[in-house]
Amino acid sequence: MFHQCVVWLSETAGQWGYPGIVLLMALESSFFPFPSEVVIPPAAYLAASGKMNLSMVILSGTAGSLLGALLNYWLAVQFGLPFLERYGRYLLISPQALEKSHLFFERHGHISTFIGRLLPGIRQYISLPAGVARMGLLTFCGATALGAGIWVMVLAGLGFWFGRNEQRVLHNLHWVSLGMLTVCSIFALVYWLRQKQRV
Repeated sequence: MFHQCVVWLSETAGQWGYPGIVLLMALESSFFPFPSEVVIPPAAYLAASGKMNLSMVILSGTAGSLLGALLNYWLAVQFGLPFLERYGRYLLISPQALEKSHLFFERHGHISTFIGRLLPGIRQYISLPAGVARMGLLTFCGATALGAGIWVMVLAGLGFWFGRNEQRVLHNLHWVSLGMLTVCSIFALVYWLRQKQRV
């Protein structure tokens, strides 16, 4: 599959180029099940082969992730909160719970969004509660871009160094994901302890 993605990107790079990476990463960051693991590593491998620029791959990937996250955020702002305010009681979501969610993202939204962007299975959906809670747009964009940028750089590094070997990419990606989960857990714990000390 990875080899096929490399071939496909090689064939379409001249037509889509970096805007293609932006589009695919925007899809990955929204509701569409398009994994970033089949976009950035092959593109980074092409950069290692001299066919693309690694910095532009990372920039395009980060920009696409931000665009997709903004789509989810906008949908949650436009439809999520009105829907939950009207029908939340049928889903066992009380007005008090919505208020607590709003207050949580006011205080801790930047950390939650940043960490969420680094975790598989969460990065695509962290924008939804942020939008429902009406998290500040600039804060949301900053936290999203930072978290997404780190993840894209990790994927680009794997593709750049191990792009010829799909199994090595997937093997290292597994350990990187576990390491990312561990670091995020420690970071969240330290943040929680510091916040607790301030109270």
